[in-house]
Amino acid sequence: MPEKKEALPSQEFIGIKSIENDTVVLKSGNLRKVLLVSGTNFALKSEEEQGMIIHAFQGFLNSLDFSVQILVHSRKINIENYLNMLGDREVQEENELLKNQIKEYREFVGSLVANNAIMKKQFFVVVPYDLIQLPKAGADLAEKVMGFFKSGKTQTTQQNNEEELKEKLEQLDQRVDHIVGGLHQLGLRAIPLNNEELLELFYNLYNPATIEKKVGEISKKP
Repeated sequence: MPEKKEALPSQEFIGIKSIENDTVVLKSGNLRKVLLVSGTNFALKSEEEQGMIIHAFQGFLNSLDFSVQILVHSRKINIENYLNMLGDREVQEENELLKNQIKEYREFVGSLVANNAIMKKQFFVVVPYDLIQLPKAGADLAEKVMGFFKSGKTQTTQQNNEEELKEKLEQLDQRVDHIVGGLHQLGLRAIPLNNEELLELFYNLYNPATIEKKVGEISKKP
């Protein structure tokens, strides 16, 4: 009988190496910033307003000299904290009439969410910074050339790596500033996600069957 292949851990299928400095570091060494973007009700705009938005968005895209990814994430609304708050309010309420009304309302909301999937859309823009990929022959030559300068200087190499990462992050932040400014001209607000919010986002993406954690809200940001 053929040997049973050992199952690979799920981490092997995820291209993320780490999340640090509010940045997603991929296994390839490439970097990603994720922006949470506010939405707008395009359908309620007048025909003239819609035309202006489309024209401005076209100009925004033409101003980019790098690629971006636009992600729309639909998720179930997590109202567990809200229901708990209503339960606490019910216990604290001394007026029996108000207590019963709070109880009925809490049960109604809980039943509504349990029987109907109430979804919420969130909009993200992924801003990349990719390393320059050399052809294999060029990469081999570069590796040989760099070998002459290594000479076991581990500390110097580490310092160079830190400076190189800092430079990449600065260039990535410049791209983020450009995206934020361009979206602001469209009447949209964009905010980079921090480390914790990035972890929550990817937890939601890779665990769609569980109750999703709450990713940062635009309105609550300073």
